[in-house]
This record gives sequence, C-alpha cells and structure tokens, in this order.
Amino acid sequence: MGVWSRREALAMGLGAMGAASLSPTAAAARAGESAEWQSQLVYRGAGGGLAYRADTSGNRIPDFSWAGYRNGEAALPTVPVVLEIGPVRGDNTSHIQQALDKVAALPLNDTGFRGALLLKPGTYQVAGTIRVRQSGVVLRGSGMWGDPTKDTVIVGTGAGTVATVIRVGGSVSNWDGQQPGTRTDIVSSRVQVGARTFQVSDASQLKVGDNLIIVHPHTAAWGKAIGNGGVRTGEPWPVGSRPIVYNRYIKAIEDQNVTVCAPVFNHLVRSLSQSYVYAWNQAGLIRNVGVENLRVTMGAPPAEDENHQQSCVVLDGVEDAWVRNCHLLEFSYSGVLCQRATRVTVQSVRASYPRSKLIGERRYNFNAGPWSQQILFRDLWSQWARHAFVSNGSTRTSGCVWVDGYNKYGYTESGGHQRWTHGLLFDNIKEIETRSDKAWVLNLHSRGHISSHGWSSAHSVLWNCTVDSGRRACVQRPPTAQNYAIGTKGGASGVNWWSDYPAGHIEGTNKSGLWPPSLYAAQLADRLGS
Repeated sequence: MGVWSRREALAMGLGAMGAASLSPTAAAARAGESAEWQSQLVYRGAGGGLAYRADTSGNRIPDFSWAGYRNGEAALPTVPVVLEIGPVRGDNTSHIQQALDKVAALPLNDTGFRGALLLKPGTYQVAGTIRVRQSGVVLRGSGMWGDPTKDTVIVGTGAGTVATVIRVGGSVSNWDGQQPGTRTDIVSSRVQVGARTFQVSDASQLKVGDNLIIVHPHTAAWGKAIGNGGVRTGEPWPVGSRPIVYNRYIKAIEDQNVTVCAPVFNHLVRSLSQSYVYAWNQAGLIRNVGVENLRVTMGAPPAEDENHQQSCVVLDGVEDAWVRNCHLLEFSYSGVLCQRATRVTVQSVRASYPRSKLIGERRYNFNAGPWSQQILFRDLWSQWARHAFVSNGSTRTSGCVWVDGYNKYGYTESGGHQRWTHGLLFDNIKEIETRSDKAWVLNLHSRGHISSHGWSSAHSVLWNCTVDSGRRACVQRPPTAQNYAIGTKGGASGVNWWSDYPAGHIEGTNKSGLWPPSLYAAQLADRLGS
C-alpha cells in the first residue's frame, strides 16, 4: 500500500496519522468527489497552507489542532507489557486491581511509562470499578470484539449506583491549586479568540513550562453582554457561576507578554471581566495512561434497564491519556466520559446499544464533560444515543474535537449542550437514520430555558458534516461570538424552537468538494509542517 506525503495529506485534509493509514486509491476517491471549493473563512493561502478571515468583530475560526494526546505532536505509544493475567471465576474487580497496582508500583522509565497490564482473552466479570490511578500505566486487552477465546470481554455486573466500569485518573480538584505568588492579572484590553499571546501585569513569578490556568470571571457585565446566557424564560445564570477557564502551558515569556501552548477560544475583554492567570500545582494529576483493545458490556440487559454501571470508561484527573480500539456497550450514561481532563485522544472506539430510559442525563455516548479541554475524539461509531457526540460541560469546557464519526438511530442531537461550551469542532460527523422527533439533530445553538442550558456553543464549527432523513443542522449566532456550519450535507439553518435568533455563518450547504475535507487534519498538518 502506498503512503502519502505530508503535502499530499494536507491537500486532502489528512494529518500525519491519516496519511499513513489511507491508501492512495481511497484518498483519491475521497478527494475527487467533485470540483474543489473553499470557504470564505478558511482557505488556501499564498504559501499553500491555511489562511483565515475574521469578521468585523474579530470572530474567526480558531485552530483546533492542539486537541489530543501531547497536543497532537506525538503518535499514541505502544507501551511494553510488563504483566499478564487471565480471568478468574466470579468478580474480577480485585483481581484486575491488584495487577494494576503491581504495575503502578514499578518505577517510571525515561519515557514516563511503567508498563502495560495485558488482560488475556476471556470473560471478566466486574462488579465494581477498575482504577488506573498512577501515571504511566496502560490497561490493555487482547481484542475488542465478542469472542472470549480471542478477545478481552469485561462484563459489568455492578449496580446502577456504580459510576463506571473503568476509571482512569487521579484526585484532581478542578485546577484550583495555585503556586504561591504566581497569580497576576491579564492587562491586554482584548485577547481575541484564537490568540495565544497576552500581556500580564507581572510575569516575574512565571516561567516557561508552567502549567498556566487562565480565568475569565463571570461578571454581571459579561453576563449582560451575552444576553444572560440566552435562557429566555428560564433562570439566568447566576453571576459568578460560569467563569471561563483555560488549562495551558507557557511556551514563551518576553517582558510581560506570555505565550501559551494553545489558543483561547473566547474573547477575553477586560472591560467586561478582569481576567487573571496563575501557575497550577497539578495536585492529584496523572499522565501517560491509557485503555485499549478491549470490550466492555453490561451483560445484555433489557433496553431501558438501568441496574448496571453507568459508564464504561471515565477519564477524570488526567493529562496525555487515551482510549483506543475499544467496543463499549450497554452503558446508561457514557461510553467514554472525560472530565477534569486535558490532551486526551479517544480513537477507533465504538459506543453502542446504551441501556437506559429515554430521558435526560442518559446516553451521552462520546462525552466531553466538565473541565474537558483539548480532547480529540476520532474514528467513532455510535448507535442509539440521545447525544452521541456532545460537550456536556459549560464555560470550562473548550477546544474539543470530534472527527470522522457516525451516529445511527440517534434520539435527539449532537453538538454543544449547555452553558457556553466553546471552541468545539465537529468535523465529518454524520447523523444518519435519526429517530429524533426534532427537525434539527446537529446543533450549535441556544437551548433556551431547558434546565437553563441557554447557549450550548460559541465559537464552534460544523465542518463537512452530514445529516439525513430530511433533518438539518441548527447553527445560531450568540451575542459577542459566532458559530459556523460549512459544507453541511443535508440542511442547515438558524431555526430551532425559536426563529428570531440570528443564524450563524452558514456556507456551502449541500455543496460537495470542500477543501480541506477535514479541517482538523489540515490544521494539524499545517501547524506541524515539514
């Protein structure tokens, strides 16, 4: 099989990983659907890379390529196996946990890993929660399919009060532990969406490499500027309840100007809110951890049964983590849930056949929850979700990407979900054969008074997405911000329950040949260069 060069990969919208895995024949078919066209807002620049156009308010499509393990700058590693176990009769929770703890007791090597625990083929009943709780540990199965003679099949046998079958993470408390003396105000009058550099009052206690937390407090002035959250007849968001928070690393300091590793995804306007920064102490954080090559099921419960573990895999209190090559079934809440998580890749994962009632707080198959940033979900398959590809955080969740995903038989919608989640990219996402009773099934809009969700998304993008069954995407423009739908197959408009919100930027609906075919892959290739 031939392999594409970086330049050829960029031309087709593929990153380095995509170029290595797609044959020239398949790529040519993908690239050659019809005559090429480019967006008014992201297009091929004079040097062949990407160029961007902002509107008169400074809104622009940001660079999402920092999502994923190590900001997309390294491939997911293959960590050597240091211990193997097979299943035992009955509950395997303590059996697997003891093995994981043995691996966790090993020293970290020069690459930051201790080793992988391999679960041999077989069926492992798990009534509790398996916990990866130290850095450098990988939980690996022997296969993701359903044959216990070849694959690793974990069967959740716990009660509905058990949050998850597998939990990966430390004991992080919301990034709020400050390194003494490092807090300082941002004094730039306006930090534009997409910017990485800003001026602070005093950079003397900061240094390159610091894990910097950026906080934009939720003031009355900012709340007023965004229409009190767009909740319509519901309760407005209380002042102070929805600060914008970013988790970054300092890359450079020049005088009082600080440059961070990834952009901000919302304007930071000093006249509306005095933003500040501090170096985080990383208390409780773990990194370089993964779950891979296994299957999690709940033992085939009835369709609306909830007497089983709520989620299959939860990543909570992690940085540089991954889930790959897994099939996750019959959860009530999420197949994969991220929270208090940064720089995570979820790759080649199926989350299907959830088992729960069809009501709220259920069936978020691929879920970027609270305090999730730079999360990359790619190569996904979902079925029977309520919210298949969803950001269910709020102002603290941003910079998350869902790329190359299919959701079949969905009951409601994918997209941003509530309270100003922002900087989201849905790239080549397909909502097919929907069961939703709504006309809109892929959305960046205001959800209004529904539990005071208000604006679900800001500064977010649908790129080359598909909705079928006569449905459409709904993309609306929030106050002070913008949302985008570019190259949607199906329909796209600014209408949901309300027709009086302004539409977002909608361009090229039902027009084939969009370049680049994948915004995320093109941005990554453009940034990494050659």
